[in-house]
Formats: sequence, structure tokens, C-alpha cells
Amino acid sequence: MILATGYPFLDVLWTMIIFFAWVVWIWMMVVILTDVFRRRDIGGVSKAAWVVFMIVLPFIGVLCYLIAQHNGIAQRNAEQSQAMQQQFDDRVREVATNEGPSAEIENAARLRDAGTISGQEFEALKAKALAAH
Repeated sequence: MILATGYPFLDVLWTMIIFFAWVVWIWMMVVILTDVFRRRDIGGVSKAAWVVFMIVLPFIGVLCYLIAQHNGIAQRNAEQSQAMQQQFDDRVREVATNEGPSAEIENAARLRDAGTISGQEFEALKAKALAAH
């Protein structure tokens, strides 16, 4: 049985710190690169320059971007959140105002009850409404 007796506690702690820093850097790169490519206020050359800067000088590039664009990142995230909420609200309104098969069947039932259409016509309209949706 092999034990980790040759790997002292401080080495384990240092390895955990390095691993944690690596994971945080990857997470920051994903967030920042997402923000860089989502931006509409800069062109392709600027985007490429930021990407190269963050790859060539990883920690310095990420920290520079965070320092230079901290307000912009928050603003773009808020705008995207508002846009998504607006799209959701628009979709809900669209679906809520759409009459759908239940309203068509209800209208056909009113026409049948008023004597405008027969029972067979009501059943045909009901089947058509259910088949259409």
C-alpha cells in the first residue's frame, strides 16, 4: 500500500491554492471573453487585441480588463438581463392574448346555444379547433 508520506501538508495546501487560482482564472477568462465578444462598441481588431493580451499575459490581461471595463461589464449584463426579461414578457403577452382552441370552442358553443349552428356543425368546429392546435 502506497501512502502519501512524502507529500507534506504545506505541499498539499500549496497544490490546492494553485489549483484554486487556476480554476478562478479559467472562470474569469470565460466571463471576460464572453463580455468581449458580446460588446458592440468595439470592433474586431480591439476584440482580437484583448484576446491576445489575455492569452499572452494571462493574469495581467484579465486584471487590466477588469480594471478598465468594470462598469461596462455590469452595464452590459444589466442590459442583457432587461432584454431577456422584455422578450419573456412579450412572449407571455402574445400567448395570453392568443385565443387558442378553448376560445374557438367557446364561441362555437355560444353559436350552437343561440341556434345559429347545429350540433353537427359545433362538433365539426370543435374538432377543427382541437386539430389546429
